[in-house]
Amino acid sequence: MLSSVITLEPICRRDLREIVRIESATYAKPWSRKVFEDEIFQVAGGSRDYIVARAGRHIVGYAGLWFVADPDGDQAHITNIVVAADHRRAGIGRQLMLELARHAIGRGCVSWTLEVRASGTAAQELYRRFGFVPAGIRKRYYENNEDGIVMWCHDIQFPEYASRLAELS
Repeated sequence: MLSSVITLEPICRRDLREIVRIESATYAKPWSRKVFEDEIFQVAGGSRDYIVARAGRHIVGYAGLWFVADPDGDQAHITNIVVAADHRRAGIGRQLMLELARHAIGRGCVSWTLEVRASGTAAQELYRRFGFVPAGIRKRYYENNEDGIVMWCHDIQFPEYASRLAELS
Protein backbone atom coordinates (compact mmCIF):
# COMPACT_ATOMS: atom_id res chain seq x y z
CA MET A 1 0.00 0.00 0.00
CA LEU A 2 1.44 3.34 -1.01
CA SER A 3 1.85 5.96 1.68
CA SER A 4 1.40 9.54 0.55
CA VAL A 5 4.37 10.69 2.65
CA ILE A 6 7.83 9.60 1.56
CA THR A 7 10.80 10.50 3.72
CA LEU A 8 14.43 10.31 2.63
CA GLU A 9 17.11 9.38 5.15
CA PRO A 10 20.75 8.30 5.21
CA ILE A 11 21.16 4.54 4.98
CA CYS A 12 21.79 2.52 8.16
CA ARG A 13 22.95 -1.06 8.62
CA ARG A 14 19.55 -1.93 10.07
CA ASP A 15 18.04 -1.04 6.66
CA LEU A 16 19.90 -3.83 4.89
CA ARG A 17 17.31 -6.59 5.37
CA GLU A 18 14.67 -4.59 3.47
CA ILE A 19 17.18 -3.29 0.92
CA VAL A 20 18.45 -6.79 0.11
CA ARG A 21 14.83 -7.98 -0.24
CA ILE A 22 14.06 -5.18 -2.74
CA GLU A 23 17.36 -5.74 -4.55
CA SER A 24 16.70 -9.49 -4.88
CA ALA A 25 13.18 -8.89 -6.20
CA THR A 26 14.51 -6.39 -8.76
CA TYR A 27 17.61 -8.00 -10.26
CA ALA A 28 18.52 -11.43 -11.61
CA LYS A 29 22.01 -10.94 -10.13
CA PRO A 30 21.45 -8.72 -7.09
CA TRP A 31 24.09 -7.15 -4.91
CA SER A 32 24.70 -9.24 -1.79
CA ARG A 33 24.32 -8.01 1.76
CA LYS A 34 28.13 -8.00 1.95
CA VAL A 35 28.37 -5.60 -1.01
CA PHE A 36 25.94 -3.23 0.70
CA GLU A 37 27.87 -3.54 3.97
CA ASP A 38 31.08 -2.63 2.12
CA GLU A 39 29.35 0.38 0.52
CA ILE A 40 28.07 1.58 3.91
CA PHE A 41 31.60 1.23 5.31
CA GLN A 42 32.80 3.55 2.54
CA VAL A 43 30.12 6.13 3.44
CA ALA A 44 32.04 6.74 6.68
CA GLY A 45 35.19 7.42 4.64
CA GLY A 46 33.39 9.96 2.48
CA SER A 47 33.69 8.20 -0.89
CA ARG A 48 30.07 7.01 -0.97
CA ASP A 49 26.67 8.38 -0.03
CA TYR A 50 23.49 6.28 0.26
CA ILE A 51 19.91 7.21 1.06
CA VAL A 52 16.70 5.29 1.59
CA ALA A 53 13.11 6.28 0.82
CA ARG A 54 10.56 5.31 3.46
CA ALA A 55 6.81 5.08 3.35
CA GLY A 56 6.01 4.94 7.03
CA ARG A 57 8.40 2.43 8.60
CA HIS A 58 9.07 0.54 5.37
CA ILE A 59 11.84 1.14 2.88
CA VAL A 60 10.42 1.56 -0.62
CA GLY A 61 13.59 2.64 -2.41
CA TYR A 62 17.27 3.42 -2.10
CA ALA A 63 20.00 5.14 -4.05
CA GLY A 64 23.72 5.71 -3.87
CA LEU A 65 26.57 7.84 -5.11
CA TRP A 66 30.27 7.18 -5.50
CA PHE A 67 32.39 10.32 -5.41
CA VAL A 68 35.36 10.40 -7.78
CA ALA A 69 38.10 13.01 -7.55
CA ASP A 70 39.12 14.42 -10.92
CA PRO A 71 41.57 17.22 -11.76
CA ASP A 72 38.96 18.71 -14.11
CA GLY A 73 36.33 18.70 -11.36
CA ASP A 74 34.99 16.04 -9.05
CA GLN A 75 32.31 13.70 -10.31
CA ALA A 76 29.53 11.66 -8.77
CA HIS A 77 28.65 8.25 -10.13
CA ILE A 78 25.18 6.90 -9.36
CA THR A 79 25.84 3.37 -8.13
CA ASN A 80 22.19 2.41 -7.91
CA ILE A 81 18.71 3.78 -7.69
CA VAL A 82 15.96 1.28 -7.00
CA VAL A 83 12.28 1.63 -6.15
CA ALA A 84 10.28 -1.38 -4.94
CA ALA A 85 8.03 -2.74 -7.69
CA ASP A 86 4.79 -1.92 -5.87
CA HIS A 87 5.84 1.73 -5.40
CA ARG A 88 7.04 2.57 -8.91
CA ARG A 89 5.50 5.37 -10.96
CA ALA A 90 4.75 7.35 -7.79
CA GLY A 91 7.58 9.90 -8.04
CA ILE A 92 9.91 8.15 -5.60
CA GLY A 93 12.66 7.75 -8.21
CA ARG A 94 12.43 11.48 -8.93
CA GLN A 95 12.68 12.27 -5.20
CA LEU A 96 15.72 10.03 -4.84
CA MET A 97 17.35 11.66 -7.88
CA LEU A 98 16.69 15.15 -6.51
CA GLU A 99 18.32 14.22 -3.22
CA LEU A 100 21.30 12.63 -4.97
CA ALA A 101 21.69 15.79 -7.05
CA ARG A 102 21.71 17.91 -3.90
CA HIS A 103 24.38 15.68 -2.37
CA ALA A 104 26.55 15.75 -5.51
CA ILE A 105 26.25 19.53 -5.83
CA GLY A 106 26.89 19.97 -2.10
CA ARG A 107 30.10 17.98 -2.45
CA GLY A 108 31.25 20.30 -5.24
CA CYS A 109 30.90 17.79 -8.06
CA VAL A 110 30.79 19.37 -11.51
CA SER A 111 29.20 16.39 -13.27
CA TRP A 112 27.57 13.08 -12.61
CA THR A 113 27.21 9.84 -14.48
CA LEU A 114 25.48 6.46 -14.47
CA GLU A 115 24.88 3.31 -16.47
CA VAL A 116 21.37 2.21 -17.34
CA ARG A 117 20.06 -0.91 -19.05
CA ALA A 118 19.42 -0.48 -22.75
CA SER A 119 15.94 -1.91 -22.09
CA GLY A 120 15.29 0.52 -19.21
CA THR A 121 13.39 3.13 -21.18
CA ALA A 122 11.46 4.49 -18.18
CA ALA A 123 14.70 4.96 -16.23
CA GLN A 124 16.36 6.58 -19.25
CA GLU A 125 13.50 9.05 -19.51
CA LEU A 126 13.84 9.95 -15.81
CA TYR A 127 17.56 10.55 -16.26
CA ARG A 128 16.96 12.70 -19.35
CA ARG A 129 14.66 14.92 -17.28
CA PHE A 130 17.67 15.47 -15.00
CA GLY A 131 19.85 16.49 -17.94
CA PHE A 132 21.63 13.20 -18.59
CA VAL A 133 22.54 12.37 -22.17
CA PRO A 134 23.87 9.12 -23.64
CA ALA A 135 27.66 9.14 -24.00
CA GLY A 136 28.54 5.53 -24.77
CA ILE A 137 27.68 1.86 -24.54
CA ARG A 138 29.12 -0.80 -22.24
CA LYS A 139 28.59 -4.01 -24.18
CA ARG A 140 27.04 -6.86 -22.18
CA TYR A 141 27.40 -4.82 -18.98
CA TYR A 142 24.39 -6.34 -17.18
CA GLU A 143 24.61 -10.03 -16.35
CA ASN A 144 26.99 -10.27 -19.32
CA ASN A 145 24.07 -10.21 -21.76
CA GLU A 146 22.50 -6.72 -21.83
CA ASP A 147 24.22 -3.52 -22.89
CA GLY A 148 24.49 -0.61 -20.50
CA ILE A 149 24.08 2.93 -21.76
CA VAL A 150 26.54 5.33 -20.16
CA MET A 151 24.89 8.69 -19.48
CA TRP A 152 26.48 11.94 -18.30
CA CYS A 153 25.22 15.23 -16.98
CA HIS A 154 27.71 18.11 -16.84
CA ASP A 155 27.77 21.61 -15.36
CA ILE A 156 25.66 20.74 -12.34
CA GLN A 157 27.12 23.65 -10.36
CA PHE A 158 25.63 26.21 -12.77
CA PRO A 159 22.46 28.24 -12.04
CA GLU A 160 20.75 26.67 -15.07
CA TYR A 161 21.01 23.26 -13.44
CA ALA A 162 19.61 24.63 -10.18
CA SER A 163 16.65 25.90 -12.22
CA ARG A 164 16.17 22.45 -13.77
CA LEU A 165 16.12 20.87 -10.31
CA ALA A 166 13.65 23.48 -9.05
CA GLU A 167 11.30 22.58 -11.90
CA LEU A 168 11.57 18.89 -10.98
CA SER A 169 10.92 19.53 -7.26
